[in-house]
Amino acid sequence: MDHSEFFHRHSLRLKDFNYSQAGAYFVTICTKNRQCIFGTIQQGRMQLNASGRVASAQWQQLPYRFTDLELGEWVVMPNHIHGILVITGRGEASLNSKSGDAELLSGDASPLRPTGTTPGSVGAMIQNYKSITSRKISAQIEKLRGSVWQRNYYEHVIRNERELCAISEYILANPQNWEKDTEYLG
Repeated sequence: MDHSEFFHRHSLRLKDFNYSQAGAYFVTICTKNRQCIFGTIQQGRMQLNASGRVASAQWQQLPYRFTDLELGEWVVMPNHIHGILVITGRGEASLNSKSGDAELLSGDASPLRPTGTTPGSVGAMIQNYKSITSRKISAQIEKLRGSVWQRNYYEHVIRNERELCAISEYILANPQNWEKDTEYLG
């Protein structure tokens, strides 16, 4: 019996799709073991703790790291983040070297492997985000063991304006619907 087939992760990504091309992408990134480390929902509103503020601030920094990125709607939840990444295609899809922020480029930017993640792709953006937030949050939480994030993430290519509107509404309503959310652990 070939055990490599048994342990092979099934990818949800579209085969042969270029995830660095211009377009809108809906992403969900979950914490490892669905730990609620970003705060709590109180009266339908997300109340960020220190780790949640790091997650939020670093999400907002992504367009400064990637020249072709604009953020759509997004929300930090207790154990995951939903967001829309819009790759504009205006220029070279790579790490932003024009921001002038030395910490963003040297201390925060995670290098991409030469044969791995495509620069400027959704994967590169998520890899960069997870790397930076992991270091910053791990420094805050002494009892946190291992990684902050689960190994992978979910993404969906947004194909039209109707989908964009529906996903945007879902993201904005997520805190009010927390107890119905599939990531809610009660």
